Amino acid sequence: MKSGWTFVTRRAVLAVAALAFAVAVGGTPAQAQNAKPIKVAAIYTVPVEQQWVSRIHKALNAAKERGDITYVYSENVANTDYERVMREYAEADMDLVLGEAFAVERAARKVAAEYPDTAFLLGSSFGPSKPNFAVFDNFIHEPSYLTGIIAGAATESDIIGMVGGYAIPEVNRLMNAFMEGALSVNPDVKFLVTFINSWYDPPKAKEAAFAMIDKGADILYAERFGVSDAAKERGIKAIGNVIDTAGDYPGTILSSALWHMEPTVDRAIGAVVDGTFEPADYGPYSYMAHGGGSFVVDEELAPADAVKAAREKEQEIKDGLFRVNVNDAEPKSTM
Repeated sequence: MKSGWTFVTRRAVLAVAALAFAVAVGGTPAQAQNAKPIKVAAIYTVPVEQQWVSRIHKALNAAKERGDITYVYSENVANTDYERVMREYAEADMDLVLGEAFAVERAARKVAAEYPDTAFLLGSSFGPSKPNFAVFDNFIHEPSYLTGIIAGAATESDIIGMVGGYAIPEVNRLMNAFMEGALSVNPDVKFLVTFINSWYDPPKAKEAAFAMIDKGADILYAERFGVSDAAKERGIKAIGNVIDTAGDYPGTILSSALWHMEPTVDRAIGAVVDGTFEPADYGPYSYMAHGGGSFVVDEELAPADAVKAAREKEQEIKDGLFRVNVNDAEPKSTM
C-alpha cells in the first residue's frame, strides 16, 4: 500500500516543476502539466460498445489522444473479479481509476480506502467517501424530458413502450423525465414499462419491445440495445438514449438524449494533475449547462410543432429558467 503523504508530495512537486518549466520556456502551466501524462485505468463490467460505458471510453480516449493521459482498461469484468482488478490497477501505480460500482459498492469502497494515493472515480447510486472515492452519474434527465416532448406529440396510438435495464436511480430518473415530457404535451399518453434485469442482453430487450408493440405501442423508449431493432423491424419509431444511433436505424429514431462524459473526465484529470482531487460528486457535470448532456431530433420525422416546443424548452433549461425533476422512483406502467 502506498502512503497518502507520498501522493500529495509527488503531486505538489510535479505541479511546481511544471510551472517552473512553463515559465522557463515561455509556455503555459497547462502546457507544462500535459508534458507528462498521468496514468489512468478503467474497469468495465460490460463491453466497451455498451451505451453507457462507451461514453466513458470515448472521453478517456480523447484525453489520451491529447496527450493528457495514458489509458488502459478491462472490459467484461465479472462482479466477483471487480475487487481483484481494482487492486491490480492500484498496485500498478495508476493515478486515476474509473469504472462503475453499482453492483459492487461495498467492495469497491473497501479497496479504494486501502489505496489512498490513487484517485477513484466510479459510477454510483450513492455519495462520495473519504479519502479518495469520488462518484459520477449520467444525469441526462434534461434531454430525456425533451425527447419525451417529441414522443408525446408523435404517438398516434397514445401508447409508448419503455424497456430499461435495471430499475435503479440512474435509469429511473431518465424514464420518469421522459414520461413527464410526453405528458406535458399529451396528457392522454399511456406507458408500458419493462426492465430486463441486464445491462447487455439485446435479444431479451428486443423480445420485450415486441410484446409492447403487440399491445399497441407505436413508439419505443430504447434505454437498452435491441429495442430499436424491434422498432425498425415492425416499422414504428424509437427514442434513443445515451448515444446517437440514428445512423444505424435510418427512419426509425425520432430523437435521442445524449450523454457526454468529457466534462466529468476532464475535470477529474485536471484535479489529479494539480493535486486537488478529493471525494466529490461529479454528477452535475452531466447536466446540459456543463455540456454533459444534449438533445438531438430528426426534424424530418418529428412533428414541427413538437420540435419547436422542445427547442424552446431546451433553451429554458440552458438559461436556468426551467428545471426538470429528478425522480429516482421506479416508473410503472400506466395501462
